[in-house]
Amino acid sequence: MRRVPPEMFRFATGEKADLNGAVLDAFGMAGEHLETTLGIDGVRERLRAVGWIAELGDGELHDTLRRLVGWELLDVVHNHAENYRTAEEYERRNLHYSLTRRGEAALAGVHHALEVLASTGALQTAVLEAITDRLDELTVLSREPATADRRIFSTLRELEGHLEALVENTKAFNAQLQRLLRADGVDLDVFREVKAATVAYLQEFLVNLDRRGGTVAAAVARVEERGVAVLRERALRGAELPPVPGEDPAAAWLESRRARWAGLRAWFLPDDRGRPRIEQLHDIARRAIVSLLQVLERINESRRRSSSAVQDFRELARWFASAPGEDDLHRLWSTAFGLGPARHAHLAHSDPELIPSAHSWAEAPPVEVSALLRSSGRTERFTRTGKVRDVAAVRAERRERARLERAQLAGAWEELGTDRPVRLSSLAALDTAVFDRLLELLGRALAVPPDADGLRRATTGDGRVEIALSPPPDARTAVLRTARGTLRSPDYVIHVTTLGQATTVSPAPARPTEAAG
Repeated sequence: MRRVPPEMFRFATGEKADLNGAVLDAFGMAGEHLETTLGIDGVRERLRAVGWIAELGDGELHDTLRRLVGWELLDVVHNHAENYRTAEEYERRNLHYSLTRRGEAALAGVHHALEVLASTGALQTAVLEAITDRLDELTVLSREPATADRRIFSTLRELEGHLEALVENTKAFNAQLQRLLRADGVDLDVFREVKAATVAYLQEFLVNLDRRGGTVAAAVARVEERGVAVLRERALRGAELPPVPGEDPAAAWLESRRARWAGLRAWFLPDDRGRPRIEQLHDIARRAIVSLLQVLERINESRRRSSSAVQDFRELARWFASAPGEDDLHRLWSTAFGLGPARHAHLAHSDPELIPSAHSWAEAPPVEVSALLRSSGRTERFTRTGKVRDVAAVRAERRERARLERAQLAGAWEELGTDRPVRLSSLAALDTAVFDRLLELLGRALAVPPDADGLRRATTGDGRVEIALSPPPDARTAVLRTARGTLRSPDYVIHVTTLGQATTVSPAPARPTEAAG
């Protein structure tokens, strides 16, 4: 695991953190203007540009620069090319400061942290479309000659930028979403509006998310067919990396590109470890929608009721916290939880004449209270047993309906069956029941892949009828007419086997004119 140098971010946490940060921002602004070194006068000028308006003496500024040099955030060099007339001029113009690599990293880290604190995250479908466009552009550029290497480099970097934006925005939005799910605000109106808007936002993002994810996955596969390694090598040539002393930067550059491409695959293509992350994002969004809708329902329910159990228990907790003594706590407990609904007050003894009227109610025999009264508010009533309904007529009706359905099914197969292969167009007109059975067989056959002979085979649910479907030999279109409408489809050759006998769908013998049409 790589470790951050311990002094790298000390400038942002010490006593002079504001001044230290302003000085580093001054060097960062100078770098944007291609100024690599600054003297003390240049530092003062840039400090005013970054917004430092407090009075700053030379001694304090020198101390700040020395601290940053000690933390290896700045590098100091002597300017021996100048001619100095006085010692003061030598002191002011001799020392020049510049950002070190550690200083650049520290400044970039602080800026990134501030951006993360200010960002809210977003789910942007436009980023998915931009990723698809860049992948398709890489596929096209991979076929062009070496003159397109620079375009390959720029397109690859744009692709990585879009992927990084997708990852960062998704992580930030997911964290914000989880905090929203855990939030319990006092202002119910604000929370209701925010959560309702979040639900609408998530639902809009989930529309066609599967299709967009599949489009990106297909684009990744097309690029990999052209060769990702070759594409990276061409992008390396188009990057035109400058020579640096020491280790060749090409190896690190290529390794970074491989890691970015692996991240792209992990987001949109499944691997041995599980589903792609885009599907996990789909599940997280759907679970969040359900949770938010439940929270909204609880908020709406609490608004409809004059009081809620949650508010009652909170008020009771405040009473417990303010009770003066232990005895008061026990009395409060007995009062709050010892009461029960007096639903049994209207009950009387089963034989009231046996109870003398002169006796007190405390001396009277107890009255039996049903357990059903406390749970549902109703007493048990015992009446005569209900008559058992005669279902013989219902069973006879169901048997007759089943017999008619079997007869209709058998008639449909009998009407469809012949002993020779035919084209689908020979079935010019069909009865509605026969047409439904034919559609069932065609749907089952088209849902399975072809076998070695190029035939699509399927059977009915009971396994008694099998269809073998062959692709159409030409571009003819079959037109089947029924009472419900007209079906147009490719003119397949269909072969039906019924009850172990090979038969093929063709027009019934009673309708030769329809078959001829």
